Amino acid sequence: MRDITPRIAIELIAHEGIVREAYRDGGGVWTWSVGITDASGHAVVPRYKDNPQSLAHCLGVFLWLLRTRYLPQVLAAFGAHALTEAELGAALSFHWNTGAIGRATWVQQVVAGDSTAARRAMLQWARPAALLPRREREAALFFDRRWSGATTALVYDVAKPGYTPCRPARVEIADTIDAVFDTGDAQPGPPAATPSAPSPPAAPAAAPPAATGGRPGNWFDRLFG
Repeated sequence: MRDITPRIAIELIAHEGIVREAYRDGGGVWTWSVGITDASGHAVVPRYKDNPQSLAHCLGVFLWLLRTRYLPQVLAAFGAHALTEAELGAALSFHWNTGAIGRATWVQQVVAGDSTAARRAMLQWARPAALLPRREREAALFFDRRWSGATTALVYDVAKPGYTPCRPARVEIADTIDAVFDTGDAQPGPPAATPSAPSPPAAPAAAPPAATGGRPGNWFDRLFG
């Protein structure tokens, strides 16, 4: 498996949450959608401050970044080691959360064939301790092929003037994800009305491999391609 699937996208989003307009995270960093900041290469402010977006646009930008920035780095880290859909989903979740796929020893141990040591090493990436349940779910997906089966995500409002997330509501996202991946005529909603199309993020060190499972006619390819 060398490309993102709707199942992978839903699994990862279920670990996170969605905020449809810009907010300040615990460190005061302006953030939007599924944990997207300016560091991604997609500017958050002023684009999304006081400018809530459709769920489809939030997820479309998230998938675009996941596919163009994080997926190539995950594939480069594993090299010639073939990944299953479950393994790719778990590795992407880990990298989206930590940004450390290129230096994580558990990846090297997987490639070397030592799954027992790799599982232990993955679970050590739990600082603060509140991250341990997420690491356990990622390990269960990677090593046991155990999916959560989630079809929903928590979608937050933003409390002002502090711009903090509040009032989470559990929302079905499977249909929206399917629509974003759809190659047909249905488009899940227009892009943000105020900003222009984003500039692509900086290219990763390794060039992206040719996608074998991609759908070049889908919404976020049409929007950002």
